[in-house]
Amino acid sequence: MFLIETQNLTKVYRPEKKQVSALNGITLQIERGTILFIKGRSGSGKTTFLNMIGCLDRPTNGKVFLNGIEVSNCSERELPIIRRNNIGFVFQHFHLLPQLNALENVMLPLKYARVSRSEAKNRASELLKAVDIGHRYNHYPNELSGGEQQRVAIARALANCPSVVLADEPTGDLDTETAISIFELIKKLNVNEKQTFIVATHDNSIVDYADRIIQLQDGIIQSDMQDACFPKAR
Repeated sequence: MFLIETQNLTKVYRPEKKQVSALNGITLQIERGTILFIKGRSGSGKTTFLNMIGCLDRPTNGKVFLNGIEVSNCSERELPIIRRNNIGFVFQHFHLLPQLNALENVMLPLKYARVSRSEAKNRASELLKAVDIGHRYNHYPNELSGGEQQRVAIARALANCPSVVLADEPTGDLDTETAISIFELIKKLNVNEKQTFIVATHDNSIVDYADRIIQLQDGIIQSDMQDACFPKAR
């Protein structure tokens, strides 16, 4: 069974009665433990695709399966639970709450999952250590560098042990050296924790970290490259 499967996935937006097709019949299977990159120009459908498989938006047509369950057909009451239990999100602009320190930001998803404060604190502390920023747990976002903030965001995404982590342009605000260090971390988590990552990116400096690269254009898969087709990162 695939971790994620889409069947004829289509998304049409109609802003001011003008039809815009963001996805045009994408059928795809994603195996557990994969680092998958979704590449393409702005407007190619990368973010829309992440929103579909992340249960943040519904397809116009087609189906999305997560762990064998058709999530595209779930009710509005079920979707937050599915997201909380199965999906971690990492955003380009980090989206850390400025009034919370690093530890508290990572604890937040555990609070929503009704994990006890002591257990959440222990889990968050271990995650911050795992992403090599445990020594900064009591610092606030404005006291952290961009790379440090992104590490906190990754730790937060892993808090509820999700089936998959979705990252939308996670290195867009980072310099090349910091971007590579972030993907060294992602590769380590992928190998050690068997964590699945699906990354929308246009950053060519990190492509060697992928197991698979899908190129989107106008909401259609233009190419699908497996790991045998390009060199591997260290």
